[in-house]
Amino acid sequence: MSDAPTVPYWHLFVGADGVSRQTRCRMTRFEMQAIQPEAAPQWQGEKHHDGMTVMVTVLPVGWVGAWHENPKPQWIIPLSGRWFVEAMDGLRVEMGPGDISFGEDQGCAERDGGKGHLSGTVGEEPAVLMLVHAPGRDHALPLRLRAALMKGFEIVDRRFARFVLDNAGLEELATGFRWIEGPVWMGDWGCLLFQDLPNDRTMRWTEGVGGRAGGVSVYRSPSGYANGQTRDPSGRLVACSHLHRCLFRTAFDGGVTRLVDRFEGRRLNAPNDVVARSDGSIWFTDPVYGLLNDYEGRRQTSEQPPAVYRLDPGTGEVRVAAGDFAGPNGLAFSPDEKRLYVSETGDQSKDDPAQFIRVFDVSPDGTRLAGGDVFHKIAPGYCDGMCVDEEGCVWSSAADGVHCLSPKGDLLGKVLVPHRVANLTFGGLLRNRLFIAASRTLYAIYLNRRGAGFP
Repeated sequence: MSDAPTVPYWHLFVGADGVSRQTRCRMTRFEMQAIQPEAAPQWQGEKHHDGMTVMVTVLPVGWVGAWHENPKPQWIIPLSGRWFVEAMDGLRVEMGPGDISFGEDQGCAERDGGKGHLSGTVGEEPAVLMLVHAPGRDHALPLRLRAALMKGFEIVDRRFARFVLDNAGLEELATGFRWIEGPVWMGDWGCLLFQDLPNDRTMRWTEGVGGRAGGVSVYRSPSGYANGQTRDPSGRLVACSHLHRCLFRTAFDGGVTRLVDRFEGRRLNAPNDVVARSDGSIWFTDPVYGLLNDYEGRRQTSEQPPAVYRLDPGTGEVRVAAGDFAGPNGLAFSPDEKRLYVSETGDQSKDDPAQFIRVFDVSPDGTRLAGGDVFHKIAPGYCDGMCVDEEGCVWSSAADGVHCLSPKGDLLGKVLVPHRVANLTFGGLLRNRLFIAASRTLYAIYLNRRGAGFP
């Protein structure tokens, strides 16, 4: 033949939704060359997957395996007989000699008790398969994953490899603050608001676009030593104030309304973080941290035990949603709002304070919490703030960066950051940019994930 050949093969892979799929691909890079100098030229094509080795397996007649993932990326070539592969999306492909499959379905999301693929023999003849794969622990991750690890990610679970982008690294947006907290994305304003807490000011970051200058400016000063902030379903800004020991709301015209500063006649402590639910209710944490020194507020006397509160802005009703905390801190709802994650950062006067993330079930009417089991313990450091993506993964602050946790509480991977992270939020036009408040510096990184919005 005079033209370079093409060789088709089936690629079994994991989609962005965690479901295994199969698609028809082609090997097209062939060159006419000799294997040895004395040999006649022939078309040669290569498909590299670092550290490959070859093995042969024989599947008996009638053999059907259980649902499983390929143990590692591998090429599978039938030498004789026929076999089938069925992916989670329902596509079943039968193959025989002359067909090729590339199995790369590691890290599937479990569905109906199974994940990966189903395979077995077809017909009245054993299937003899040649497998080409990467052996040994050093090659357990594909090249792309090992490269990503060197670019500022730590991949603990293969699923995390789908969340990060090889060509999108950590960006430093601004620095020179004292300690930044409470990032919130203001999409209609095209900016990010965050707190420079010890400097008692709320900052605004905008990105320069189309010749328009971007950068950092002061949004509000003094801020009342504001900390966590969010937007209610109407888009109004709701923030916590250490100094004034309250929650306050900023209207679109700039008017400020104090929403709550007392419970049962006694002053709140120093509201720390806040999140709004789609029914309009506002949930916030109230530890004593903002009362302990003059750096992030003012030294004042506590009148309440630490607690998580629910506020109904329509009626003004305030109730304790969870009172068994030593130091409730960051909080976030799952995408369906059926779960509430709350960070426990403990009694800071103790040598070994309790520090972990708890998860609560939200009652069907959205007014009460139940449960409160330990969801995950961050290490190194602890969870100060967190946010959730649209598929339910929790992204938590940590001493070494940002940790990504599965909805079951498993550590999937890390975005490594040079400084201790306090809080974070998804933002940007498509909510696929993670903004990270880390000590004195504001960072951002694009991910292959989108932040959760109201359901």
